[in-house]
Amino acid sequence: MIIKKGGYITQRHLNPAQLSMEFGPRRATMLTQGADADQEPTRPTWSRQIEFTLAGIGCAVGLGNVWRFPYLCYRSGGGAFLVPYLLMLVVLGIPLLYMELTVGQYTRRGPVLALATVCPLLKGVGIASVAISFIMCTYYNVVITWALYYLFSSFQAPLPWQNCNNTWNTPNCTNHATNSSYSSTASQEFFKYVSLDQTSGVEDTGVLRWDLFLILILAWILIYFCIFKGVKSTGKVVYFTALFPYVILIALLINNAQLPGALEGIKFFIVPVWDELLSVEVWVNAAAQIFNSIGIGFGSLMAMSSYNDFNNNILKDTLSISIINSVTSILAGFVIFSAFGYMSYLQGIPVSDLAVDGPGLVYVVYPQAFANMPVAQLWAVLFFFMLLCLGLDSEFAMVEVMVTSLMDQFYKDVIHIFKKKELFVLAVCFVACLFGIPCVMQVGIYVFQLLDHYTAIVSIMFLAFFEVMAVCWIYGVKRLSANLEEMNGNKANIFFRLCWLIVAPVLITVILIFSIIQFKPARYGKYVFPPWAQGVGWIIALASIIWIPLGAIHTLWVLPGSIMEVMYISCSYTLYCQKYSLTHQNHSRSSNHFHGHKCIQSHT
Repeated sequence: MIIKKGGYITQRHLNPAQLSMEFGPRRATMLTQGADADQEPTRPTWSRQIEFTLAGIGCAVGLGNVWRFPYLCYRSGGGAFLVPYLLMLVVLGIPLLYMELTVGQYTRRGPVLALATVCPLLKGVGIASVAISFIMCTYYNVVITWALYYLFSSFQAPLPWQNCNNTWNTPNCTNHATNSSYSSTASQEFFKYVSLDQTSGVEDTGVLRWDLFLILILAWILIYFCIFKGVKSTGKVVYFTALFPYVILIALLINNAQLPGALEGIKFFIVPVWDELLSVEVWVNAAAQIFNSIGIGFGSLMAMSSYNDFNNNILKDTLSISIINSVTSILAGFVIFSAFGYMSYLQGIPVSDLAVDGPGLVYVVYPQAFANMPVAQLWAVLFFFMLLCLGLDSEFAMVEVMVTSLMDQFYKDVIHIFKKKELFVLAVCFVACLFGIPCVMQVGIYVFQLLDHYTAIVSIMFLAFFEVMAVCWIYGVKRLSANLEEMNGNKANIFFRLCWLIVAPVLITVILIFSIIQFKPARYGKYVFPPWAQGVGWIIALASIIWIPLGAIHTLWVLPGSIMEVMYISCSYTLYCQKYSLTHQNHSRSSNHFHGHKCIQSHT
């Protein structure tokens, strides 16, 4: 039974039958929904805290740092984009990452149970984050598949996209990129006719690309062996996958800086076009890039922080992950724009006139630049191996969200069916691999674009909005700060409290509204998806978003009383108090110094 004492709530331990007598059967279900957690073994922790920091860096630093950030800089006036980007890092990225790590570490649960604990009414936010991560991991691994395909293709002399003297090239093929719609480069034709072998549209599915399918299986095997032992295996892998890309980036920068024209490209990157700052779109793009790059709302970092020691210094990890993520983007910018300068020198046109696209930057523009460099095979191998490392880190973080959440919620059932966690992880990877098969058919690029547009762009903004509402406003900044004090001995300072309370919610609301106003249907190049495909895209988006209202309806249904009483309880009954009993049990049998929580009432 819950008894208020001062500003806190303590618990008189009741069994399910007593709870049913005290509160009625439906509310008893709510109060005992975490009871199965008592049967779980001691939660594992990272062998060393540096492993979590590296895993967090690997999760945040991904392919978006290499193609999306330079592309947005290029489109937004070069150095002018850096001003709003760095400002959004300070007022949006760092505070929200601090918030997510705090919730994950304090509750010691994945996003589903963590959000249900913080705000029962919006527990669907946690389920939605798992759904988004699972959908994304099914098609994101296809990007790793393409990286492996290009990596294997790079062990050829000359590189297959180095010239137009190949059987798949068309009469319109040219060795140098132009803005003409009637010509295409050797790298464009290799990507379209060899790597993808794409059909004319989503209506024509084509056949399965068996070579890509086998590489997809290889990619999932790599993912499995990265995470099959949980944090114990992941912690060892990240020493290499999180650090090695920096070696390659620095090597590429040293090489590119010596090429003719490189300085002009770097100048374009760092010299601002100040007029671009008057565009609202530039500011919104900067906020969205910070948001998506760090991974706010995906649940990955929250899941990984749940394996931290209870007294771990969260602020140190927050600053390390967010700052290194942005430094990596800027470092990649120097690498890419130095290559742009070299390409503009070869073609005799200004950097601003280069034909640069978004995702095509990785598999079209970069390979074209490397094809003209000395020792082209070496730089191609290093570059695509770097993409592999960047992709693996982000991919196994998304898979870990699904594994952690299901293990948290259904531990006894999972172990009963699969006997070992390793077999359960194998089953998750197998199912995700099956869902990825459409992306390695000839229609695959269209499926990929549709999934990415409606998941990474549409769904994540709604999810982020409700997550911030649940934690910052309903749960409250006061309680979040108290949780930090219990773990680290110090409350959040005034800067973080203001960002949580005002700045972050306002910015996310503006981004969400602007995204809705400026929303454009999915397209790939000049191909616009037909209405039925757009409808499928919205169904994909709803597959994750729908859990937010469903979770709220379920919470309101199982709680008795009038609508106002139910709303009050579902918003105020936070940090389920059976955690108090559980944490004392864990404390007595574990060495991770996880202290008992105080169950804090929302209206104190």
